[in-house]
Amino acid sequence: MTPSESRGAIAPTPIVGQTDPNSSPQTELASGGVESNTINDRLDSNSDKLEDDNSYYKIHRFEGKAGEQIAIELTSSEFEPYLILLDPEGNSIGGDDGGSGSDAKIVVTLPSTGIYQIVVNAYEAGESGNYTLSWREATEADFKLAEAEQLNQQVLELNNQGRSADAIPLAKSALAILQQVLGEEHPDVAQNLNNLAALYYNQGRYSEAEPLLRQALEMNQRLLGEEHPNVASTINNLAALYNNQGRYSEAELLYRQSLEMRLRLLGDEHPDIASTLNNLAGLYSSQGRYSEAEPFYRQALEMRLRLLGDEHPDVAAALSNLALLYSSQGRYSEAEPLYRQALEMRLRLLGEEHPDIATNLNNLALLYQRQGRYSEAEPLLRQSLEMSQRLLGEKHPDIASTLNNLAYLYVLQGRYSEAEPLYRQALEMRLRLLGEEHPDIATNLNNLAGLYSSQGQYSKAEPLYRQALEMRQRLLGDKHPDVAASFNNLAFLYNSQGQYSKAEPLYRQALEMRQRLLGDEHPDVATSLNNLAFLYDSQGQYSEAEPLYRQALEIFQRLLGDEHPDVAATLNNLALQYWEQSDLNRAIDLLNQGTNIEEYNLDKTLAIGSERQKQDYMATISISTDATISLHLQDASNNPQAARLAFTTLLRRKGRILDAVTDNLQTLRQNLTPENQELLDKLATKRSQLAALLFRGIGDIPPQQYRQQIATLKAQVNELENTLSFRSAEFRTASQPVTIEAVQQLIPGDTALVELVLYYPVNLKAKPDEQVSEPHYAAYILHSQGEPQWVDLGAAEPINQLITEFRTALQNSSSPNIKTIARQLDEQLMQPIRPLLGNNRNLLLSPDSQLNLIPFAALVDESDRYLLENYNITYLTSGRDLLKLELSLPHRSQPLIVANPDYSSPGETSPPAPLLRGEGSIFTRGEESVTEGSVPPFPRREGGLGGLGNRRSNDFTNLQFGPLPGTKQEAQAIAPMFLGAQLLTESLATENAIKQVQSPSILHIATHGFFLKDIEQVAAPDYTNPFSSRANIGVEYGSGKSSPTKITNLENPLLRSGLALAGINLRQSGTEDGVLTALETAGLNLSGTKLVVLSACETGVGDIANGEGVYGLRRALVMAGAESQLFSLWKVDDTGTKDLMVKYYQRLLKNEGRSQALRQTQLEMLRSQNYQHPYYWAAFIPSGDWKPMPS
Repeated sequence: MTPSESRGAIAPTPIVGQTDPNSSPQTELASGGVESNTINDRLDSNSDKLEDDNSYYKIHRFEGKAGEQIAIELTSSEFEPYLILLDPEGNSIGGDDGGSGSDAKIVVTLPSTGIYQIVVNAYEAGESGNYTLSWREATEADFKLAEAEQLNQQVLELNNQGRSADAIPLAKSALAILQQVLGEEHPDVAQNLNNLAALYYNQGRYSEAEPLLRQALEMNQRLLGEEHPNVASTINNLAALYNNQGRYSEAELLYRQSLEMRLRLLGDEHPDIASTLNNLAGLYSSQGRYSEAEPFYRQALEMRLRLLGDEHPDVAAALSNLALLYSSQGRYSEAEPLYRQALEMRLRLLGEEHPDIATNLNNLALLYQRQGRYSEAEPLLRQSLEMSQRLLGEKHPDIASTLNNLAYLYVLQGRYSEAEPLYRQALEMRLRLLGEEHPDIATNLNNLAGLYSSQGQYSKAEPLYRQALEMRQRLLGDKHPDVAASFNNLAFLYNSQGQYSKAEPLYRQALEMRQRLLGDEHPDVATSLNNLAFLYDSQGQYSEAEPLYRQALEIFQRLLGDEHPDVAATLNNLALQYWEQSDLNRAIDLLNQGTNIEEYNLDKTLAIGSERQKQDYMATISISTDATISLHLQDASNNPQAARLAFTTLLRRKGRILDAVTDNLQTLRQNLTPENQELLDKLATKRSQLAALLFRGIGDIPPQQYRQQIATLKAQVNELENTLSFRSAEFRTASQPVTIEAVQQLIPGDTALVELVLYYPVNLKAKPDEQVSEPHYAAYILHSQGEPQWVDLGAAEPINQLITEFRTALQNSSSPNIKTIARQLDEQLMQPIRPLLGNNRNLLLSPDSQLNLIPFAALVDESDRYLLENYNITYLTSGRDLLKLELSLPHRSQPLIVANPDYSSPGETSPPAPLLRGEGSIFTRGEESVTEGSVPPFPRREGGLGGLGNRRSNDFTNLQFGPLPGTKQEAQAIAPMFLGAQLLTESLATENAIKQVQSPSILHIATHGFFLKDIEQVAAPDYTNPFSSRANIGVEYGSGKSSPTKITNLENPLLRSGLALAGINLRQSGTEDGVLTALETAGLNLSGTKLVVLSACETGVGDIANGEGVYGLRRALVMAGAESQLFSLWKVDDTGTKDLMVKYYQRLLKNEGRSQALRQTQLEMLRSQNYQHPYYWAAFIPSGDWKPMPS
């Protein structure tokens, strides 16, 4: 939908107030009493002038008595008269210009006895001529007409403020009074009919406006004759109505009739002439007749500048309309300064709350959207929508337009689930307001079809595309840019389905029409060239495709700049063609250019929006990620430039969303304002309410109401995340794209980075539906010096099946075949990588997909040794993490240890004083310590009294937890190691306490953890859950299978993952419910926290998102700001975990590295009698900073 600018001043002429004159010599004194008096006089150069505007005036005086009712009238055929009445003290008690141009009238009850002064004034400076002034006793009719006039003044004020809905009842009252006093046939009645129609027009209530305008026109023609300015105005207004209804041929006839009449009656230099020229230009622009529109727009602007000056709302409208024309022509650099000039002028003249401001914001946003500046466009569209809804009500065509525009922006960003409800809302509103036959209806149908086409729902898209095309041809004719767009879109649909013979003639027709209507230099022409080239490319007609691609590329670069998404798309298309032709060097060069542009736009787009919105945008460029890796590994495995391109793309994009979300939050915290703190608090509250509602269950609430409450909270959380991201972007500084060299210089000399990736191999020479094959795993290895190395590990499915078997064996301490399975998996996974590691024994390992769920240290090499015995392994989300780890923040409080919660008692809210290092006292509730050497039969640290298996939605409410005595011993042993550490156990180990932490140096939580794998979604917000669609390879569901039948809609994994705290069995933990979900954990303030240890079950598992890691507690901790984490991959043994943790901290205090301390502890357990099975020692893995803890 092209943006719309208000065209046609069909509202009544506004009244401009005059200031009171200074005192002046009297001219005459009339006798007292209300007697009829008439004075004929003249204003000219001999008259006095008002100081503020240099207009001529004279003063006439009369003696009046308190309570007398008087009517004063001023008429002139030579200037526009203005009346002011001053009381005996010199105060103004009335002023009027009559509104009709030739008469002014004041009706008033005199407030006191004395001499009154009547000021006769010319409305404009320099106006002169004869006039007649009279006054007499006022009648009841005079007062009624004065009431109507007062109502009309209020109507004008409200309309000028954009409050046309509030003005309508007042306009109706004024009309009723005039009809009662003046009768049905009177010019003033006709004028009020016109004004009421104008208000309906502004509200988009066209069916109510049209009969009023027709009635006003016929009445004016009868009463004033065919040749009168009021007749011309009403014809202009009726034309504006037809234009907005898409009745272009009727509108053009009326506009031309109005223009010719105004030229005859008013001459060449009059504001009404400028208005009609502007309106006619707008009509031509609506029809795509841009070359005819521009001279009229320019003529209207120049005339308004001459007649109205530089500061006038009509000048702002003319600037905006010319900008709109340039934007439609693709002349974006010319359009933007005009839009900005118009917006600034309107803000000065109209204030911040006005429909014209909303229109300007909408149009500027669409200009940004066309330029690919999505992050700048969205806040403007949102601001425009909110303002329009406030000022115009919920049902107005302008609101439908902005909804449509916002939806289209979402489509461009891949946010399809957010776009569809907006498109549908806009369509329903337009059908109600505009009827079924209107160009905007066709636009909405076309856009909804485009949404379905983007999602591959071709059967839903085609009938809508056809309906839109037929409607456009009926309403706009065969020569309109919108018709060309429909041809292009229908062709694209056929091309996507492989129906090339249907697509080609439509593409050609669209191209020829666009070249004819828009000229050769227009982005839409470039789009048609690109699409036709893609059609030829798809059919192997490379010699025909290449020149079209290059022509499209040159136009895009000239018009849109080198960093527009369309430039990247065309570069990538041309690269793929060269790849198909085995011209790999040119393919690599172009793909490198295309992905660099995508990186530029990715950096800007990911700076704003909720996590879901970031995921959607990332999905729009996923094909180029797979293409770069596939080109290298499948067809150019010995090409170092292809390797660098693939690895660079991987480093830039893997884990990028997690980086962006974390950066949003940390940037806000480092630049915290009271307003942003309030928003952060509100987000935390909404997340807590959502989690509490899910885990408390439905109770006595009706099911529909319960689901609605959850849906509302989810939508509120999403919107708050979005708002906070925009606030964060205000403080964000531009970052340089990640390079291999920047990462490499941070790799220690004895260390190798292993970047694992799941990718989809592409074979462009295969049939279209067979070009993408089943996923593979691959690895890129980077040392502190030298070029990257790589290896394709083969198909992912057999590796995933072994991962499932491996995880099953790991979780059973008596499984006899653990080494056999570990060896089989190592053969496929790490054995091909080891030759590329050299002598390095420290690995920075970045897994992908299901590889996130295994401890690589428990794999077995050719020598039947666990990798733990030869390698120190640290896990990263991406090699890019090395750059982030350089920016270490200071912690703000001492270590916090939370352990042994009392799950069945309400939690307390007052924490104890910090524990000083070396003190022997332990903060518990009356129980004696257990010595470290005792090994009672402690349970696993698993969720629920009977453990957690696969559960359904009622698990949220049925979760219950038993005691973990080992966590008490663990805490008692660890707490004295740290000076000033705070220990919270039993009823003090509450959810409240954890949520109040402020960047402790260490956060250690020993309790039950849980991850509910297949909980159905209770209710969706306005968008579908991202995780079910993005978890391409599922999280271990059963023996030997990695991708079983899935639940269609899974609940958010950050709500299915969490920790159990005091009072959870009662759902009362201080003022919380005792369930600390990952969603709530993400909001903790852990910026500067050096280490978080989750000594609990399954704290490292969750839903898998390829390229983005694990959605669960491990992701939440990174978002919260923790520099390093220690978490578990399965249900852990209570006693073994306690021993592991105590020895781990002992090593940390000896200044061993965070990863090395864990490895040495694990080696010690491996060599022990009780814990040598990897079930005991391998569950915990380290992530993040591996170096020793700061002192």
